[in-house]
Amino acid sequence: MDTRDVGSDGGQLVRGAPPAGLDDPRYVRAHDPGLAAYAQEFLEAVDDLPTLRPTVGCIIPAYNEAETIAGVLDSLLQQTRLPEAIHLIVNNTSDESVEVASHYAGPHTRMTPTGEQTTVIYVHDIGKNPDKKVGALNYGYSLVEHMDYLLGVDGDTTPEPDAIQHLVDEISSDARIGGISAIYSIDDSALEGPVQKFLIAGQRAQFSAFNMQNLLKGRTMAVLGGQFSIFSTQALRDVMRDSHQRAPWVSDSEVEDSLLSLQIKSAGYLTKISSRARAHVGGMTTFRSLDAQQVKWNFGAIDLMWPGQRGDTKGQPFHPNLRLRWFEHLSMVINMTTRMMFLVLLIGALTIDAFVFQAWWLIPPAAAVWLNFRVARSMAFANRRDYLFALLVFPAELYMVIRMGHFVRAWLKFFSRQQTDNWAAQAKAERGKGTAWTSPFLVATALLAGSAAAWLQLPTQTVSGALRVGWPILGIITILQTVWMILKACRPYRGFKA
Repeated sequence: MDTRDVGSDGGQLVRGAPPAGLDDPRYVRAHDPGLAAYAQEFLEAVDDLPTLRPTVGCIIPAYNEAETIAGVLDSLLQQTRLPEAIHLIVNNTSDESVEVASHYAGPHTRMTPTGEQTTVIYVHDIGKNPDKKVGALNYGYSLVEHMDYLLGVDGDTTPEPDAIQHLVDEISSDARIGGISAIYSIDDSALEGPVQKFLIAGQRAQFSAFNMQNLLKGRTMAVLGGQFSIFSTQALRDVMRDSHQRAPWVSDSEVEDSLLSLQIKSAGYLTKISSRARAHVGGMTTFRSLDAQQVKWNFGAIDLMWPGQRGDTKGQPFHPNLRLRWFEHLSMVINMTTRMMFLVLLIGALTIDAFVFQAWWLIPPAAAVWLNFRVARSMAFANRRDYLFALLVFPAELYMVIRMGHFVRAWLKFFSRQQTDNWAAQAKAERGKGTAWTSPFLVATALLAGSAAAWLQLPTQTVSGALRVGWPILGIITILQTVWMILKACRPYRGFKA
C-alpha cells in the first residue's frame, strides 16, 4: 500500500515529516511572520528560565573554636558561590564559640558575579557529645541530607573566595565522583617565635608534597580531608547502605575521614582532589600538639591497613586508597634505617680513628635539597620561609627526625594494644599538657649512647670488620634512595600548583 499523500501542487509529502524548509528560520520568516515572532518570544522565554542549581549544605563541627570561627564564617560569606545553608555544630565546647558565632546567625545576602545569592547560618550547640567530631558531623549530615552535596569545613579553615564554586563545578560535572577535597595549605600568618615558624614551614612542605603526589596520580585522593571537602549525599547514602551504618561517619576509627574515603571508593565512586579549589587550614604550633596530631593520623592509618583491629573497622591492607599509605610508611622505615646506620657506623669509625670523609657523601643531601626546593616551588603561596626551609638542609632534616618520632610512637601504641583516646590526647596536647612527645627522642638518645658504649667495648679488629660490612650496605641503600629522590625531583608538575 502506498503510504505517500499527493499535495495540491502535485508534489509528494512523506507522512509525519514537515514540509521542506520549516526547520529553517529564514523559511519561517519568509512564509509566516507571526510564527517567527512567536518563535523568537519562545526562545527568549527559554533563556530567561532559571538554570538548575545543585543545592549545597555546609556543616562546620566546632570544638573550642572561638578564636578562629569568625574568620571561617567570614570567608564562607565571601564566596562567589554561597551554600544554601551553613550549619555550625558546636560540641563539648568550653570557650565562647557559641557567643561569637551567634552574631552571624540568620540570613545573609550578597551580590556575586553571577547575581544576588542568599544563605542562612544556623548555630547549633549540641552540648556534651560523646562521639566528639564524628557526632557533630553526623548531626550536621541529618540537617543537609536532603540536599545534593554536603560541604564539610573545619572550624579553623578559611577557603579562597572561589573554592566552593570550583568544588561544585567539578563534582557536578561527573556523577561518578563521590567526593572532592580542596588543595590544603597551612596558614602561616600571625606566627610568633622561631619554633612556630619552623613547625609551620615543615607542615607546609609536608602538605605540599602530599598534595602534588595526589595531583600527579590522576588527581585521585586517598583521603578526603575533613578540613574542606565536598561530598555527594547520594554517595554517602550508598556508603550507609553498603556498610550497614546509620550515619556516614563512624566513631570506632581514629581517622574518620580516611575510613569514609575508603568506603566511598568501595561503593564505586571516585575520590578526587580539586585542581583549583584551595583552603588554608590551621597548623600545629608546638612540638606537643604536632606530635598528638601526627600520632593520631599515623595510628589511624595503621588501623586501616592492618587486617581487623578496632570494632567494625576491618583492616583493608590491599585497598587502592591505602597503597600510598603503605608507601609512606615504607619510605619512613628506609629513612630511619639510613640515618640510624650512618650515626652508628660513624660512632664506630670515630672510636678507632678510622673515619675518612668521602666527597660523594654530599650527593644524597644535595638531591634532598633539590627535591625540597621543587616542593617549595610547587606551592601556590610560597614565601621566603618555605625556600629557606628547603635550602638550608638542617630545618628539613630536623623536621624529618621529628616525623620519625611520630611514626615510632604510632606503631608502638598500635602493637602495645593501648586503648587510648587519641582525640582526647590531641585536645590535651593543644592545651599544652602531656610529655609523651619527648619519648622517641629520649629513646633515640639512649640507643646512640648505648651504641657508643658498645663500640668502645669491642676489639678494634671486630669494629673494623663490622664497619667493612656496614658501610657498603648503607651505601647501596643510600644510592637507591638518592636515585628515587632525583627521579621525584625530575617529575614534570604539568602546571599543577600545590
